[in-house]
Amino acid sequence: MFWQDKLESWLDDVSKLVPVPARLVLWNGRAFHVGHSGEPQVTLNIKQASALRRLRRPTLDGLARAYVDNEIDIDGRLPDVIAVAYALARKQAAPASRLANFKQFNHTRKSDKQAIQFHYDVSDAFYRLWLGRTMVYSCAYFENGVEDLDTAQEKKIDHILGKIVLQPGQTLLDIGCGWGTLVIRAAEKFGARCVGITLSEKQYAFATERVKQAGLANRVEIRLQDYRDIDGQFDRVTSVGMFEHVGRANLPVYFARIAALQTAEGIAMNHGITSTDPDIAWSPAVDGSGFMDKYIFPNGELSHIGQVLEAMQRGGLETLDVENLRRHYAHTLAAWTDAFERNTPSIKDLAGEATFRVWRIYLAGCAHAFQQDRLSIYQVVCQKAGREDDSLAWSRRYMYL
Repeated sequence: MFWQDKLESWLDDVSKLVPVPARLVLWNGRAFHVGHSGEPQVTLNIKQASALRRLRRPTLDGLARAYVDNEIDIDGRLPDVIAVAYALARKQAAPASRLANFKQFNHTRKSDKQAIQFHYDVSDAFYRLWLGRTMVYSCAYFENGVEDLDTAQEKKIDHILGKIVLQPGQTLLDIGCGWGTLVIRAAEKFGARCVGITLSEKQYAFATERVKQAGLANRVEIRLQDYRDIDGQFDRVTSVGMFEHVGRANLPVYFARIAALQTAEGIAMNHGITSTDPDIAWSPAVDGSGFMDKYIFPNGELSHIGQVLEAMQRGGLETLDVENLRRHYAHTLAAWTDAFERNTPSIKDLAGEATFRVWRIYLAGCAHAFQQDRLSIYQVVCQKAGREDDSLAWSRRYMYL
């Protein structure tokens, strides 16, 4: 048969690229070995003939959508499955196919709120099943590399609050406060007076109830509010896992807003994901942004750390400290993926098969991207530009006291 000859030719081409022994099983039960010899560690079950088009010119977007649409099933450890997907997609990723990937979105207040609610309003119960007790949906901080996830998340928050030298009685604004963990910690442990803002109605309700249960309603206020609409000034400003939603073109304005929200002696910290490609020019075959924009983060845009630092300066901020937490996020995502797998029946019952498949492949794919230096994440501490030199610390030692 013509398609069978094509398939066997394709298998010959890709076998040397696949990093682990794998098996391809067709809808009729026929099986083919792919990659290195040995017991298959990954099995791709092709459930219908039409799915073969995904393999003829494989891309990350196409393979992910085939899995979500139930055209393909996968068996094996998720890290191995993702490694196989990247290997297949790289076959299409010739150097000449690189192109600038400057997707631009219109980031209005309405569109940003819709995008945030699309991602974060799945359900609180859904996130609780794999985020852990702290309900923190951002990179944890594994100080010694052996901490459990909840401990590492608390250490991350303390690391941030230590970096900005938060003092009792100071005011703190947390832009994109999630389920309220940082502002609650800042009030309880550091004695700060806090405002947390979010565009997610579910996060707003959940965080408000957590503040009430913690007895901190007189020290912590949660608002359903856009960062562009905040008034006043704060001693400290934090933004954790939020600026990816701002848009590259809007970064100088975003950072100018952070500068305006600081007091004269204020300090701010931005914690966010970045691309490791200065040109944001991945090959379309290994990009995956189409899948991300459709299923996960509508209107999300990543920048390179160089662009972030330039935008900060243009926004009137002086960079004080930059820390790369890529290894920490790879470890965080691996922990989330493991928890997601352990809770498979509950997640399917709660969110359905399609949502389970979307998030399963998303979490494992992100873990791989951070492990392989395709994505990174930085904490950047900054203050208003133009201050005297004695506003700068002599060393970084104060962050670890």
